[in-house]
Amino acid sequence: MQSDETSPPHDDVPAARPAATIVIFRNDPSGGPAQLLLVERSGSMVFAGGATVFPGGRVDDADRALASRLAPQLDLDDAAARIAAIRETLEETGLVVGVQGTVNEALAAAARQRLLETGTLSPVLDEFAWTPLFDDLVLFARWWPRMRETRIYDTRFYLADLGTGAVDLVVDSTENQHLFWASAQEALQMADDGRIKVIFPTRRNLERLARFPDFAGARAHALATPVVTITPWIEQREGVSWLMIRDDAGYPVRGEPLSSAFRG
Repeated sequence: MQSDETSPPHDDVPAARPAATIVIFRNDPSGGPAQLLLVERSGSMVFAGGATVFPGGRVDDADRALASRLAPQLDLDDAAARIAAIRETLEETGLVVGVQGTVNEALAAAARQRLLETGTLSPVLDEFAWTPLFDDLVLFARWWPRMRETRIYDTRFYLADLGTGAVDLVVDSTENQHLFWASAQEALQMADDGRIKVIFPTRRNLERLARFPDFAGARAHALATPVVTITPWIEQREGVSWLMIRDDAGYPVRGEPLSSAFRG
């Protein structure tokens, strides 16, 4: 039996906050499956405190203004989310993704410092002569949970590739406490062993990504799979409450018992 949590939000459910998340791939130095960048959030964070997630955060007004100026031909919500993904990645990790121009470790460090000073991406792009490459970020999924007991985010997930990924990482200590690389299957094993905590959307996305050994495979799958908005619901299965997602979004695992689902 499906609950009403799949229906449009009621008046007592806060409006969704637009957000963007980016799944960054790099080649495994030892030759194994591609590795993904994962971020362990600070335990003091209200939403998903202590959870391991992909880099990302809220889309703000400055992201929308920049997207409107640089890509007026694109859907504004999607373009603004791509800008937010680039900005949040630089702020949280020190990595520069999704831009055209000269990028090296020293420039990335200077750009991150400039971003921390200004809080917006536009002056960073101007100062370092970078241009966003919107198509370098591949739309993978869109999640819009509407559970009343959690913060409501309408989050777009993107894929990006670093190739060799031979770069240093910088921890944003205000929100994160640890950054690391792991394959999707390794991250799932770490979660099963209790070494990390993953929220429901992260687990489902790791399961989906674990089917592909490299960025090319994940990218081809993303481009071939229509992106539909995913709003989990609760249904009863033999007297047990399960948290479920729709079956047409490309996910190999559609749910788990509510008792084991970590929703942030």
